[in-house]
Amino acid sequence: MGNRLDQIPLDTLRVFESAARLQSFTGAAVELGSTQPAISQQIKRLERQLACRLFDRIYRGIVLTEAGELLLGYVQQGLAMLDSGVAAVTMQQQHEVLQVATDFAFAAYWLMPRLERFHQLHPEVDVSLVTSERGLGVLPPETDVAIIFGDGRFKNGQVHPLFHEEVYPVCSPRLLEGRPAPLPPVALAGLPLLHLRPESRSRWLDWSGVFRALDISEQPSSGMLRFDNYTLLIQAAIAGQGVAIGWRHLVDDLLAQGLLCRVCAESVRTEYGYYVLLPERKRRQRLVESFVIWLQSELTDRPQD
Repeated sequence: MGNRLDQIPLDTLRVFESAARLQSFTGAAVELGSTQPAISQQIKRLERQLACRLFDRIYRGIVLTEAGELLLGYVQQGLAMLDSGVAAVTMQQQHEVLQVATDFAFAAYWLMPRLERFHQLHPEVDVSLVTSERGLGVLPPETDVAIIFGDGRFKNGQVHPLFHEEVYPVCSPRLLEGRPAPLPPVALAGLPLLHLRPESRSRWLDWSGVFRALDISEQPSSGMLRFDNYTLLIQAAIAGQGVAIGWRHLVDDLLAQGLLCRVCAESVRTEYGYYVLLPERKRRQRLVESFVIWLQSELTDRPQD
């Protein structure tokens, strides 16, 4: 057995662990930055070296054999110990880097203004933000924590709810000068509306959804300004160029500063929201748990329901 282990590269065991955890050679290729044929060849080579079949190839997928299930447990334990050992050594000489993946709007309007408080509690930790405007269908392989908008039904990770989706129309106070605020919802039909392009907002509410939820029978105006970036849209709203859909928590600080105001008192709430997703492959578990506890503590002074 010692001779066999000497002949198996560590990279091959990482390939096996990824493919077994994801139940997909294609998923492992995406996670590891490789190709599906290369992953398949490495698994075949490992099966030859061990003289046993680790996966059953089924229609549209793979499943672990009994031998594969047994090996997966030991490989995950071994890789976790290796990761812990490397982390223990590097922690003595440099800051830890926590990789946090999220969308640009959440990073810009909620997370970044609060990160200084996290750094005060954990000065030895550097937070590296990986942002995307088009969602996070596939997480970067180095991700420690992901903060994702959706319905909470995410695969391949431990999910913690952060806050529900609640939206209300917002604009610059200058846009409502001379009008008695708050306005009735139907008044939105006569105001300039700022739109996000569909590919940018993913499953976020659009104006059609807001109008339906507020029982406004008219169709929302198409508007003269459309954006592929929520932060640019909010800047246009602050500049008085129209009304934006404001997401609670993301625009709360802008309302408190008087840069934006609510157009009407009504709001719309859906089954969606922001969730914290912890990938199944846990790295630096103590640090990740501290970050999740801090995220939740930032919301304890605001009612969620």
